[in-house]
Amino acid sequence: MKRILIPAGGAILATGLLAAGLAGTASAANDVDTDPMAKSAATAKAIAAFWADNNGAALKAAKESNVWDGKDVEKLKQKGGYSADSRPGTTPPIGAEKKTTAKVQNVNLPKTIGKVFFVNGKGEKKWCSATSIQSQYRNLVATAGHCVYDVKDNQDVMSKWVFVPGYYQGKSPWGIYVGKQAFTHYDFSTYEDYDRDYAFVTVYNGVHLGGGTKKEVAKSEFDAYQGEKFAAKKEITAAEYDAGVSKYGENGPYKKESVTSAPETVGKPADVKTAADVKPYLTATGKNGIKLTGVEVTEHDYTKAPAGLDNNAKFVGPTNSSKAAITQETYKKLQAEKADGKFLGKLWADKDKNGNETAWYKQQFFIKKWVKSSVKEIYWHETYFVVSGSIKDAGRLGDNVGGQGFAWNQPTGKDVRVFGYPAAPHPDGNKNYTGITPKWCYGKTSSKLAASAAKKIEEHIALKCAMTEGADGGPWLLKYSNAKRIGYVNGVTSTFADQNGNDRVDTITSPYFDGETASVYQAAAKVWSGKAF
Repeated sequence: MKRILIPAGGAILATGLLAAGLAGTASAANDVDTDPMAKSAATAKAIAAFWADNNGAALKAAKESNVWDGKDVEKLKQKGGYSADSRPGTTPPIGAEKKTTAKVQNVNLPKTIGKVFFVNGKGEKKWCSATSIQSQYRNLVATAGHCVYDVKDNQDVMSKWVFVPGYYQGKSPWGIYVGKQAFTHYDFSTYEDYDRDYAFVTVYNGVHLGGGTKKEVAKSEFDAYQGEKFAAKKEITAAEYDAGVSKYGENGPYKKESVTSAPETVGKPADVKTAADVKPYLTATGKNGIKLTGVEVTEHDYTKAPAGLDNNAKFVGPTNSSKAAITQETYKKLQAEKADGKFLGKLWADKDKNGNETAWYKQQFFIKKWVKSSVKEIYWHETYFVVSGSIKDAGRLGDNVGGQGFAWNQPTGKDVRVFGYPAAPHPDGNKNYTGITPKWCYGKTSSKLAASAAKKIEEHIALKCAMTEGADGGPWLLKYSNAKRIGYVNGVTSTFADQNGNDRVDTITSPYFDGETASVYQAAAKVWSGKAF
């Protein structure tokens, strides 16, 4: 067991395995930290709608969590085995409170697993893996702490946090469950100690969105309606628009909009006879709707182009500079684009006497194009609709998908089955996973603890597994029954490692679940959350 202590002087001190007497001084209450997420049912309802709107567009746009930034994968060191801080314990899964016998079948994915979606401090939509877990009110999710607290951007709990069990390509078959309250170990939320990288989140009842009944209403009722609503457009004539505005006013259902067409190539304007005449046509708005633009070509085509002011003549000026200094990063990017035919200019680099590149340059070539865009007024009439019955209560999480059991202070070297949604490429760029469907690994946990100085980890358990990011937060299930699809959560995927040194993830790790983990879990497992609306 590791504790983070604050000495009298106020400095933070991380200790290793403590003597039994000192370890007993930490009370269970001091281990638990909790923070609110969606503070009200109305907020929860809005968060569910954010993810579900437009056929799950936000869910589909989310990317896997990248807390380790790809290349931050190292070879873990190993140290002595773990000493349990109390007796081993278990909480049975939902449906297995009473022991029954069942025939073991081939591997079946648990119904309890899914993805947690959230918005981080940078405004990015991200996701991790997670599972439903046993609790008094059947409303609890287990995942990694870094999938709940935004430690990378030094923020608090993630924004718009939801759990979607059985998620598949924008679909939420069992509903969307909005996080209400996050429970973590104090050392993780306060000191970002990854030896405590686990979290338990209470969630509101699930929400099903869609399938409601639409009703046409007046604009005043439409504006006042707080639920799902939409406006349908029908194009009309200018005369119909004028008549409608006379009757309903400019804030009524009759609308107009100026639409600019795509630029079309036209001939050189008649008033352009010298180079000086070109200047008014080089502005953003041009003159009489006509602008002079440049079209990039190869040096060969530029050389063949004639001089003059007509279309396809050389575009002479700063655009075709003889040399423009660029960074090495831009140079390499343009080299790749040139190979794909996306960059048509020249690239070269200066070198010192040893052949090392010291400066980088580009040159581009353009020919003239006279273009004109037309502006057209379009008119339409709006019809207003409200949708009732489109948001339904999906019930409690555990009632719908069940919940895994929980185990702590278990010996290492035991078989576990790990589930998750890996999606990130390996550090070498090879991408074996899509994140669309869940994957699994099976094996014995390491009998020695895994340590990482870079990640401040001293007491992780490890498993040989090639799953990459996106699988983080996924459950490590002890005594998993293929027939019942249930087991005991005895860890959650926290980190990814390269033990072979070949730039490919081959090992995953989890915090060791001890008595302090049990304290956090038990605090969360007895908290009620209720409905989202």
